[in-house]
Amino acid sequence: MNTNIEPDVKFAVCINNTDYPASLELHKIYRVIADKEAFANSDLRIIDESGEDYLYSANRFVFVELPQQVQESLKKAA
Repeated sequence: MNTNIEPDVKFAVCINNTDYPASLELHKIYRVIADKEAFANSDLRIIDESGEDYLYSANRFVFVELPQQVQESLKKAA
C-alpha cells in the first residue's frame, strides 16, 4: 500500500480479487469511501459489486487519479 496517499482518495483499481471473485472484478475501478480508521488498519472501504460498501485489504487495490468528468460519471453510476 502506498502510504503517501491520503485516506480520502476516491477511486482505486482492483489488482487482487483472490477469495472475492463475486465481489471484486480484477482491473475494475472502484469507488473508495473515506474511512480513516479502516485506512489506519491497512483496509479500504470499497463499494463492491453488491453496490454496498465493505472493508477489503488495501493491498488488493491501487489508487488512481481520474479526470473530473470520469469521477462524476462513476459517482452517478454507483
